[in-house]
Amino acid sequence: MGQADSGAAVLAGESWCGSGPGGAELRPVRRSQDELWERNLAAARQFHAREGHLRVPRQHREDVDGELLGLGSFISNARRRAAGLSPERRAALTDLGMRW
Repeated sequence: MGQADSGAAVLAGESWCGSGPGGAELRPVRRSQDELWERNLAAARQFHAREGHLRVPRQHREDVDGELLGLGSFISNARRRAAGLSPERRAALTDLGMRW
């Protein structure tokens, strides 16, 4: 039984570890907000390097080191919450050509 079969929802900031079917129980691995920001920023940098822009479709998921990240949601949320971002975080996205 995989994570989709277990009925457990994956929350923001979680990924799964454990041996899976027939082994140890799958359990979420928590990530701090700073770790999540860095992973999403890495996805944004990767997308920008490949595409030359940061106009990411809302539903786009970016594969970073084998992990699919919701880059489209991240960019959309960053735009919506721009006033609450730290100057450093806002500058990091601006440097990639973020259209605010």
